Amino acid sequence: MSQCELCAGDGGELLWRHPDFRVVLVDEAAYPGFCRVVWNGHVKEMTDLAPAQRTLLANAVWAVEEALREVMQPEKVNLATLGNMTPHVHWHVIPRYLDDQHFPTPVWASARREADQPSLEARRAKLPQLREAIRRQLAEAGFSEA
Repeated sequence: MSQCELCAGDGGELLWRHPDFRVVLVDEAAYPGFCRVVWNGHVKEMTDLAPAQRTLLANAVWAVEEALREVMQPEKVNLATLGNMTPHVHWHVIPRYLDDQHFPTPVWASARREADQPSLEARRAKLPQLREAIRRQLAEAGFSEA
């Protein structure tokens, strides 16, 4: 591909770079704590990865989810792998709250309510702790950085 956005950039604020994947914090104003775990190579589907690579990537997703739950304390965590426009398997790890704009529907649906600004500010204030918790969870899971 000549124009691959996930080769040209990290896809968000880089929190962890492993030789095979990276973890980024997405700048999504309505969803502080929204992360992605991105496979570094051009791979469209999970089944295109070798079984050991699938396990590696899934374990990274679980570590990010664990950190997100610990710090952000969401009502629910949504995990999704879409990637229809980029040839990089990547997982969205999204904290969900009863008062978020879309709950209980997916974040890609039409908004059901206005964002609660005080709640969003309180969640944004936790982002420094989330960054550290993600790094700690990945390190404790045995992941190395590139």
